[in-house]
Amino acid sequence: MRVVWTAQAQARLTEIHAYIAKDQPLNASRFIDRVTRRGDRIGDHPQAGRVVPEYRQDDLREVFEGAYRIIYRILADRVDVVTVRHGAQLLPAEPGELH
Repeated sequence: MRVVWTAQAQARLTEIHAYIAKDQPLNASRFIDRVTRRGDRIGDHPQAGRVVPEYRQDDLREVFEGAYRIIYRILADRVDVVTVRHGAQLLPAEPGELH
């Protein structure tokens, strides 16, 4: 299945890169590469990720890369990566507010 990184998810990757790059520029790029590779593999087995426990919606799932949650929505013809969040960050009350 095709994986699409939403504008929100891409913006989050940019923010994460900038944050890590303040102290470790080389590691920032390496980490973002790992996250994007992990996200791109979701399309192979989209049901393998766990249901996001805060929302309990079967179509909204997540996988982890290090301490980061890659949250995605399974659609009929593709998988949309919705956001990437550090595991310590609280998610918004409604899944429509994810960014």
